[in-house]
Amino acid sequence: MAIREILRMGNPALLHPSEPVPDPTAPLIGDLLEDMRDTLEAVGGIGLAAPQIGTALRVVLFQLPASRIPAQAKTPPEPWTAMINPRVEPLGEERIDLWERCLSLPGLYAQVSRFKHIRIHYVTADGKPVSVQRRGYLSALLQHECDHLDGTLYPMRLQDPRRLAFASEVCGEGGVYAYSAAEFDGA
Repeated sequence: MAIREILRMGNPALLHPSEPVPDPTAPLIGDLLEDMRDTLEAVGGIGLAAPQIGTALRVVLFQLPASRIPAQAKTPPEPWTAMINPRVEPLGEERIDLWERCLSLPGLYAQVSRFKHIRIHYVTADGKPVSVQRRGYLSALLQHECDHLDGTLYPMRLQDPRRLAFASEVCGEGGVYAYSAAEFDGA
């Protein structure tokens, strides 16, 4: 459909809670998901929340391609997954500190503390309720995307502002953090 502009930190639209989607099967939601996928593919991203493209609805789209999974990690790839009205349920108090980046904060990384193990409840674009458990990197990714639905950007979660850095300082010139398999799996 269309590649949409990704709003950047400082845009007030990123700071407001999003509205629940009353009908996940509505054509508007299908069009939104197509735009989100087109946008992600254009920038090489793996996760996007609707508020990041200026639509204040509780919609997340993500994937985890094999190319983003470290060697020896046990986490399997995830196909494109649309989550409508997602809700994160922490499973325990244990947390992990992973380096995160965000399409709304280009060029930056921060080490953010997230729940290590979650259950996420959502509805598919077909209107089917789903509840799945995720650990490690996927747990952090989904918490990050759901934060956008509540008007929260990852710098708001920093307990130590010294853990915010330019990608080139954390990852070198490649700009992508290299997780270990254990770190990625949340082992």
